[in-house]
Amino acid sequence: MSEQESPVFSIEKLYIKDLSVEVPNAPAIFLEQESPEITIQMQSAAQPLNEEVFEVTLTVTVTARLGEKVVFLVEAGQAGIFRVRNVPQGDLDPLLSIACPNILFPYAREVISDAVIRAGFAPVLLQPVNFETLYFQRLEQQNAAASAPAEATVQ
Repeated sequence: MSEQESPVFSIEKLYIKDLSVEVPNAPAIFLEQESPEITIQMQSAAQPLNEEVFEVTLTVTVTARLGEKVVFLVEAGQAGIFRVRNVPQGDLDPLLSIACPNILFPYAREVISDAVIRAGFAPVLLQPVNFETLYFQRLEQQNAAASAPAEATVQ
């Protein structure tokens, strides 16, 4: 393989695309003594910018609640621009869905923790995520949905 045909994967830029912090029940919420229940949602999306450059955004949403009351909500969109060249088409989706989120995750974890601290709360430390497992679970769900018989509607 010549150098021109060798696969290329490089990080062009890492940046925060979106950051939102909400503390809707401040200042009264700071007087609460209970520990809130924390839920974390995560998703990634890739979009081509041109033939060999892609933007991948890992969005992490952390919501803390005390019963029905929202203590805080922090959402961060950590993005990166990646150059991908001479990669077989079948390897492109796993690269964008596994490798890129793995690169973005530590940055997203830091942004979330910092935002929660700046909002006046104890840091939320996101546990490591296996993006490969998430990718294959998503593929299984898509395949199951595609092979499920379509429901007929009667009018």
